[in-house]
Amino acid sequence: MRCLLLPLLLIATSASADEPRWFKGNTHTHSLWSDGNDFPEMITAWYKDHGYDFLAMSDHNTLAEGDKWVPEATIEKKKITLGRKVVDKCSERFGPDWVTTHKNAKGEIEVKLKTLEEYRGKFEEPGKFLLVQAEEVSAGFGNAPIHINAINLTEAIQPVKDLVSIRETMRANLQAIAAQAVKTGRPIMAHVNHPNFRWALTAEDLAHVIEDKFFEVYNGHPSTYPEGVPERADTSTDRIWDIANTIRLVELKQPPLFGMGTDDSHHYHGGTATSGRGYVMVRAEKLDSNALVEAMQRGDFYASTGVTLEDVAFDPSSRQLRVKIQAVPGVKYRIEFRGTPKNYDRTVQEVPAPADDNHPIRLKHSEDVGKLLSSSEGTESTYQMTGEELYVRAVIFSDQVMINPATPGQLQKAWTQPVGWKL
Repeated sequence: MRCLLLPLLLIATSASADEPRWFKGNTHTHSLWSDGNDFPEMITAWYKDHGYDFLAMSDHNTLAEGDKWVPEATIEKKKITLGRKVVDKCSERFGPDWVTTHKNAKGEIEVKLKTLEEYRGKFEEPGKFLLVQAEEVSAGFGNAPIHINAINLTEAIQPVKDLVSIRETMRANLQAIAAQAVKTGRPIMAHVNHPNFRWALTAEDLAHVIEDKFFEVYNGHPSTYPEGVPERADTSTDRIWDIANTIRLVELKQPPLFGMGTDDSHHYHGGTATSGRGYVMVRAEKLDSNALVEAMQRGDFYASTGVTLEDVAFDPSSRQLRVKIQAVPGVKYRIEFRGTPKNYDRTVQEVPAPADDNHPIRLKHSEDVGKLLSSSEGTESTYQMTGEELYVRAVIFSDQVMINPATPGQLQKAWTQPVGWKL
């Protein structure tokens, strides 16, 4: 059996022009091109103003291209809260000549949405800020939404719905995204979104669809339940991640999943699905869409809801995973290393799920899966693999509540990718 290369997390302590550096980005955001409630240029301005290096606007089943006119009344109706008009805010930011309007056959005022190519020039700066073309390919099987973000696209992907099963529907859409990468010769990544949205996907689904390489361990929409709920067995996304990776490595002889942090923002004038919650920090040689995707594909990134890492590095020769936090004065941190032992308890119990679940029976796995291997307080820690682990990953906790939590009390966290695995 051949060995696969591990994600090689290179130490980057000084960011010269020739060395990798960290780039902060969000890959899941919605605008008026689908079901968001603001103009894409206003959303982009928010992310750039708040220190992000890149943004992938990912509207449902569409790219921001071609002519799209939206009634002004529809735009204002989406606003949620009282206050200045959405159109007026955009005009104030970019000038009165920026917003294009006309009257349709019914006499309604319509606003023309700007395409990506029309507005990207106002924001992009080499090495400072980048817009990456993306789409949320939104399919489903029955009542189960199957949403997959495709990053670095050149053409829109048409979703494939309601095939034989949830897994086959997932597989078909992932294959369509992969086909565009082959066709164009450019790196394109796909991440499966919010497995707990409408309780659509299980750990077993994510494990067995081996075309999937990434999933959202954190999604900032309050309807995606990253912490899971007690009445549905093994539904926290951390738990889902460890179960899926254990099944992949042991039963399917496949590489593990990598975990994304995203906003999934829809609301920019009040509301609940807002910006600034989950993001990724990608270590790449340059701020370029191909370089960013390639770095994520090799696992050189981490997910976060507010914790910043100075460094994360795995040394394949010594088999040590080291994590160092960029500490904030007065904040306390805990670093946990988690993984599944090779001789883990394989007990699985069937647990009935609530009536609205897309899976009448959920599977509860033993606590050996993704067990706590070590824990320490402080800003730096190292885990020495013993050879008895299938993989190891780190979860970093802060005692600070997120700046903009999706649910009250959510703490700032970060997640590194699984390392130390081999096939």
